[in-house]
Parts: sequence; structure tokens; C-alpha cells
Amino acid sequence: MSSAEPPAPSALTVSVAMATYNGAAYVEEQLRSILSQSHAPEELVVADDGSTDDTLAIVRAVAEEYPGTRLVVLEPGARSLGVAGNFARAIGAASGDLVALSDQDDRWHEGRLGELVARFTVDEQLLFLHHDAELVDSAGAPLGQRLLDWLRASVEERRALVAGHSFGVYIRRNLATGATVVFRRRLVDTAFPIGDGWIHDEWLAAVAAALGGARLDERALVDYRQHGGNQIGVARPTPGHLMRRMFEPRGTRYEWLASRSSALVERLEGIPLSTEVLELARAKQRFETARAQYPARRLARVAPVLRQRRNYPRLSSQGSLDILRDLLHGA
Repeated sequence: MSSAEPPAPSALTVSVAMATYNGAAYVEEQLRSILSQSHAPEELVVADDGSTDDTLAIVRAVAEEYPGTRLVVLEPGARSLGVAGNFARAIGAASGDLVALSDQDDRWHEGRLGELVARFTVDEQLLFLHHDAELVDSAGAPLGQRLLDWLRASVEERRALVAGHSFGVYIRRNLATGATVVFRRRLVDTAFPIGDGWIHDEWLAAVAAALGGARLDERALVDYRQHGGNQIGVARPTPGHLMRRMFEPRGTRYEWLASRSSALVERLEGIPLSTEVLELARAKQRFETARAQYPARRLARVAPVLRQRRNYPRLSSQGSLDILRDLLHGA
């Protein structure tokens, strides 16, 4: 007697969560690149944060041409939510098995969604997937560089992210840009609400990585537009920029970093995780708390900074360069 074949996995449904604000200049091109995908999304959720241009009129007009995708428009509230809050609203309204984040001014490559859905279909443990992007200018012309190169992602960081060893990378710095992200809707049940001081994409990446479900696909599947009106663009950490930062007044940056790391630990302590992951998060919290307590006077700072020197390579966004920054920055 032959055993019955296992049932084929049911098709995963996809929602696109888009946050808009005065995006009339580019949103039509973005929408058409999404809705004309060979694997079209079942749902498009657009959360608007108070646009005063024709953004929503364009959204509705374009969506009418693609009746296979259900449009959900979340009208502006009484007050602005900001980028993270507006994306959180869009994500919360999404009903698909998978949620693809979308800015209002980029351009998806043909076949992108089908390629990413296939990854989730064959890997039930995959919670969060991001990929590289081609940088383009305001007219959509290539700038000749990819996003991860622009962010100076190292070979070691990329290998770790591709292999799913992501938490050790994200505990230092975020390399997952929202415009390149697709994640399982069930991740929201664990990750939301977004921790204080965090942006939606980096928070989802950190929680998914802690759960062992975050991966990088090294292909560039989106044109990521750079222009003066970006709600969130991409700033390159150039040597000159890093040098200027070394001498900037510290302000409240270190307290902010300590608060962020505490918010992450608080959330992760409520999730069944490996001891190794939780201890790394706590080590980050202790490290950032220690940095927040460094003395204002440079000479008095030397000893406490040097006591932390072994922690910088694994816990600080710029590694050993941040030792110099912490020694040199103004009070």
C-alpha cells in the first residue's frame, strides 16, 4: 500500500504596505512597478500621513487599472505619525501571509515579488528577507552603485546575513532598508509595537534575527531612488563624515543608544530565545549604558573607554573607529 503524497503547500498571499506623504512626483511609477508584477500582490495598503498634493488621487486612479489587487487606503489622522508610525499603521492593516514594505518613490524590478515569495514558500523558518538595491537618481537613472556597497557592508557581514547568522550583525548596525524587505505577517505578533527609538525596518530585522529567521538575498531587485525629498534616504558613512562625527558634541546620542538597546532587551526577554542571543543583546545593553556614562572631560574618558575596548568590534556600529570617536567627541 503506497503512502499518500503530502499535500502541496498553499499559496502565500502578499500584502504591500506603503507609507505616503506628498509623493505625487514618483508614486505612479512605483505603483505600476508593483501592480504589474507577474506575481501581483493580493492587497495594497496605503497609509497616508497628511499629503497636501495629489498622492492619494494618483494611488486610487492607478489602482483602478489593476482590479486583481485590493486597495486599502488609510486616510491621514488628526496629527502626523512620522515615517515609523505611518508604516506601523500600514503594516497593522495588512492581511496577507507576507508583507512587502514599499516606499513611495522607488521602482521594483520585474519578477521581484515572485522571486521573494518563492524563498518563503520553500523555507517555513524564514521570517524576514531583505535584498540589495540599485541606487538611481531623481530621474531614475543608475548611479552606478548598489545600496550595500554604499553602506560599506563588509564581506563578513554579507556572508553572515546570507547564512542567517544575522543577529550579530544587526546588534551593531542595521543593513536592512525597508524598501527591500518582505516578512511573514506573523512576525508582527512578536515584534509589535515598535520599540522606542527604533525605525520599523530595523526593529523587525532585529527581532527576526533574534529568532533566527532573517536572511539577505544579495540580488538587487529594486531601484532605490535618491532625491532631495526622501522621507528616509541613505547616508553614506564616508571617511570625511566619520571624521567630522568624531569631534561632534555628544548631545544625547549615547543615552538614545542605551535606551534603544534596553527596549530590545525588554522585548527579547519575553520571547523564547537561545541563551547566546539573549546574552548578546544584554551585552549590547551594558555596553551602551557604559558609553552613556562616560565623563564629559576627554582625559577622564580614557580609562573607561579603554576598559570597553574589546566590546567595540562586536557591539559598536563603526567598530574600533568608535573608540576614537568616544575619546575625541566634544562634551
